Amino acid sequence: MSVATKKAQDGQGQAPAKAKEEHSQPWIHVKKAEIQKFGTIRQFPIGLSYDARMYSCQRLNQVLADTQILYGLYKKHHWLMRGHTFYQLHLLLDKHAGEQLAIIDELAERIQALGGVAVGDPRHVAELTRIPRPPDGCEEVPSMISRLLEAHEMILIDARDAARKAADQGDDGTNDLLVSDVVRTGEAQVWFLAEHLVDTPLGRD
Repeated sequence: MSVATKKAQDGQGQAPAKAKEEHSQPWIHVKKAEIQKFGTIRQFPIGLSYDARMYSCQRLNQVLADTQILYGLYKKHHWLMRGHTFYQLHLLLDKHAGEQLAIIDELAERIQALGGVAVGDPRHVAELTRIPRPPDGCEEVPSMISRLLEAHEMILIDARDAARKAADQGDDGTNDLLVSDVVRTGEAQVWFLAEHLVDTPLGRD
């Protein structure tokens, strides 16, 4: 047995070096380098070409930006609804907003699964969207509904085109998301909204 070992056993040796002290202080004000630029894609082994994934990410980000604005319009009009149809439209617009919020998440996650970067910052969304900005104040009910219908149609036209072209490039997942979620949900919501603009009496004279 060595002298150092005997001293350690007898308690005469030096104390072992202290392990690094643990603490729970969070790191704050951390500013690291951007690790992936918007508009770029990483390589994932999902059986799709770089070009197909890049194309889908670009189209999905446009639909995502416009859908985030549509969601914002739904919430704005939900809060500012007026008139004798207040109750039913207040509830309907909030229901539609919730459905659009679910689509936003699906679109963003699809972009990430393709290796891209989903647009998320509202200021970036405002730069990308093609949906016109509404007045900051409150509009009459028909104007609010018409604004939602116009936004829906813009998204539906774009989503159908993107779905067809994604399918042509073999991206069935993007095609399925756009058709099954964006298009079908949007068409149903348009139906519910448009019926509120029909001027028909409650009964016959």
